[in-house]
Amino acid sequence: MIPFMNFKRENDEIGEEMLQVIRRVLTSGQFILGEETEKFEDEFSKYIGAKFGIGVNSGSDALYLAVKSLGISTGDEVITVSHTMISTVDAITRNGAKPIFVDIDPKTYLMDVSQVEAKISDKTCAILPVHLYGQAVDMDPLMEIAEKHGLYVIEDACQAHGAKHRDAKVGSIGDIGCFSFYPTKNLGAYGDGGMLTTSNKELADKLRRMRNYGQSVKYYHDFVGVNSRLDEIQAAVLRSKLRHLDEWNEKRRKTAKLYNDLLFNTEVTTPIEKDYVKHVYHLYVIKHKHRDKLQEYLLKQGVQTLIHYPIPVHNQRAYMRSNKLPKTEKICSEILSLPIYPWLKEDEVKTISERIRSKCGSF
Repeated sequence: MIPFMNFKRENDEIGEEMLQVIRRVLTSGQFILGEETEKFEDEFSKYIGAKFGIGVNSGSDALYLAVKSLGISTGDEVITVSHTMISTVDAITRNGAKPIFVDIDPKTYLMDVSQVEAKISDKTCAILPVHLYGQAVDMDPLMEIAEKHGLYVIEDACQAHGAKHRDAKVGSIGDIGCFSFYPTKNLGAYGDGGMLTTSNKELADKLRRMRNYGQSVKYYHDFVGVNSRLDEIQAAVLRSKLRHLDEWNEKRRKTAKLYNDLLFNTEVTTPIEKDYVKHVYHLYVIKHKHRDKLQEYLLKQGVQTLIHYPIPVHNQRAYMRSNKLPKTEKICSEILSLPIYPWLKEDEVKTISERIRSKCGSF
């Protein structure tokens, strides 16, 4: 079996390094909001190209707190996409606001920026693009629209650690960037974790208080906040892993290129990489009109695949509404994620590709 993700191989490479890092935290006796978190916030924000980083306990909370920090609440609207992890949209509705969906570009599976301006109303407060699968949304026209209409931009970069839009890393372009450190991410913790990035000092100060019960001094609460803190062990692990991130991303890109070459001129559609981005391939997503049959066949052949995401948010029971997003709905019935991670072997990529080539045109 070729698994979708293989954490054992990660442990084989960096396990001893991680044990030393964890032991360092245990020896320090500091487990919440200590030196490791402060250093990681500084190191990660510098890596992204933002002035400030605020560690939180998940990417979902990063998104929720980003929306909340901008004062977005009941009666407000936020423009986003339906083809995403549901936490993107939950961040809007949990704050009482309404998500307004635009359809996606069927080639990149990302927000179709050309549709955004038509969705703006007098209730619109922000645009929330999602840098899905490791590729950046076209941010230049999006930022122009936001500036023209006086809107905030919150970047969902939870799947795009190190991805670039032109010369800027995602998470440094809008007002706030949101990252997840879920274990499967390009930069993953050994549990949940998240980060907000911003170059706005006032927002950064507010977010630091929000994640810690709304207090700037212990037991003195400026407003109602939450308990959403990145713990010291996860921060220390992530500090150490950050030093490997560029190398790991390049391995992902190399694997993606090999897939592209081996699957060229077949019945599957391989990912494209726009010329203004640097894709970091959190996921390698192909498209096939008989996706379900292909997935079933690959599993029988010992290849584990996943679907990200089979049901778009606007069609989920929690969000059922009258939206019609034909490109999103069509894509969600055809996409399939193949294994991709830094420790995937070249011969495994060749095996997966050969099994796809041998069958994908005969369903």
